[in-house]
Amino acid sequence: MLPLSGVRVLDFGLMLAVPGGAMLLGDLGAEVIKVETTQRFLTWNRGWMAHPSKEMIENFLPYIGGFPNREPGERPWNRYPIFQSHSKNKLSMTVDVTKPEGMDIFKKLVKISDVVVENNSRDTMIKLGITYDMLKEVKEDIIYLRGSAFGDTGPYKDRRAMAMQVEALAGHDNLRGYPDMDPSGNTPVVPCDAAQAWQTAFAVIVALHYRKQTGKGQFIDLSMLENFVSLMPQAIMDYTMNERIQRTMGNRDASAIQGCYRCKGDDRWVNITISSDAEWQAFCRVLGDPSWAQDEKFSTPSNRHSNHDELDQHIEAWTSKHDNYAVMYMLQEQGIAAGPILNSKDAFNDAHIREREFFELITHEDCGTYLHPGVMFKMSKTKLSVRRGPVRLGEDNEYVYKKLLGVSDKEYKRLENEGHIGMDYAPHVT
Repeated sequence: MLPLSGVRVLDFGLMLAVPGGAMLLGDLGAEVIKVETTQRFLTWNRGWMAHPSKEMIENFLPYIGGFPNREPGERPWNRYPIFQSHSKNKLSMTVDVTKPEGMDIFKKLVKISDVVVENNSRDTMIKLGITYDMLKEVKEDIIYLRGSAFGDTGPYKDRRAMAMQVEALAGHDNLRGYPDMDPSGNTPVVPCDAAQAWQTAFAVIVALHYRKQTGKGQFIDLSMLENFVSLMPQAIMDYTMNERIQRTMGNRDASAIQGCYRCKGDDRWVNITISSDAEWQAFCRVLGDPSWAQDEKFSTPSNRHSNHDELDQHIEAWTSKHDNYAVMYMLQEQGIAAGPILNSKDAFNDAHIREREFFELITHEDCGTYLHPGVMFKMSKTKLSVRRGPVRLGEDNEYVYKKLLGVSDKEYKRLENEGHIGMDYAPHVT
């Protein structure tokens, strides 16, 4: 039995943050039902449009990547790469909650569920009438998580933002990059999306534990901004305690010799961190105790840090003669932190990841058979796996409507004709 077997979660989320958290709950055994609609295309959920052309996919490929064979296919929305990344171990049903009948169907689902998660804009949910008070009326012990950019209270509660804007407000954009760069040179790495996904799953599990103890559900107000600021305590505490504002340091660290160094081969690099005198001595031994290392300017941690630029030149003169994996092995054998910089192909083919069988072979009707990233941790007593590949739009309508809600065949057909049920977007949706 999986840890969350018997728990039903309604996933009303968009993009990555909350849907990613719902996927983690599904990985742990919860029955996660993604609630969707065929009547509107929600941008950046199953793509940026319902029917992109091959030319569009080619032009946008450097950013969105991943469409199988760079083809839109018959149902592009089921092939969108970002959606694929957070949609395994889920089910999908469709319903138009903007219609009274659709809202009634949604409420019937809530009544037999344990958790509702979403990260839509606050005003959208209020306009739909989906609030904790409404959900609680339907099911007294429901757990409702609203993941938002800024939280459900405060001056910014109705402001809209995606991960890039939230990271800027959290101060992250002024902490990354090189000293000679301003934030305009930063790339959109958006780690706060992934962080929010983990916190979504964790918060729901905590609320489920509380409900098991007390019989009471609750509302979870999860602010992406607050969640991400909490991941940068050093910079925040440096200001609150010392009134000092940290700036970009590139690949360096304030208390260690650290950098990214070119290695042998085309575009090959390695990260190295030397954090103590003992590690410095070990590093010098690996290099054969070069004469330059005896210079007074490299004799103490403080001196080495003051002459970091010059030291980097010496380090790279050595790393550039070696393969990046070879550098990692040589240094790690001496207890020095080092790791190669991998591209997606390298990461996929890495011997360590392959030996741990992280990637799992799945078959997807609209994408074919391919290796998919598996569950992100292993448990000694519980087998966690990709029980089901990324879910297709409306793939489980019959199960949800007929088995869970008891809808007759005749009623099911009527709901199809009314536009609630389907596996394709309505003709008017572009």
